[in-house]
Amino acid sequence: MEKGGPLTVTHPDITRYFMTIPEACQLVLEAGAMGQGGEIFVFDMGQPVKIAELACKMIRMSGREPGIDIQIVYTGLRPGEKLYEELLNTAENTLSTYHEKILIARVREYDFVEVNDHIEKLIASAQKHYITPTVVLMKQLVPEFISKNSAYEQLDKDIIKL
Repeated sequence: MEKGGPLTVTHPDITRYFMTIPEACQLVLEAGAMGQGGEIFVFDMGQPVKIAELACKMIRMSGREPGIDIQIVYTGLRPGEKLYEELLNTAENTLSTYHEKILIARVREYDFVEVNDHIEKLIASAQKHYITPTVVLMKQLVPEFISKNSAYEQLDKDIIKL
């Protein structure tokens, strides 16, 4: 921005969550203290921020006007990049704790032998550099993951869930 721009943003609707380093450190330490072993903690990240709005605020904070003094150029999503982050923080899949910003994820139980066998197949495929078959195996292991803006979107339609 010091040189007058342009400022690049991938997409006008892209959003991300932000947290200060001190807040993140406090939540990590607090979660570590409350842990009994094996929990997956989820932090309440607040509201997502539109990156385009953040870019405009940064330009204004530098004493300039977006679109006049400094242009914002939209470059398009990169392969695999999502418009928004999906967080595991709904009431159906988390349990509350005594700290309002720390939740515990509810996770389903897996058969160790079945998962271990699947992971061995995944590793063997990856070691042979079989890219698409490896991604198929990954998607079978984590069926909730849906590809966005990537060459693997078609696989989501074809996947047989584990």
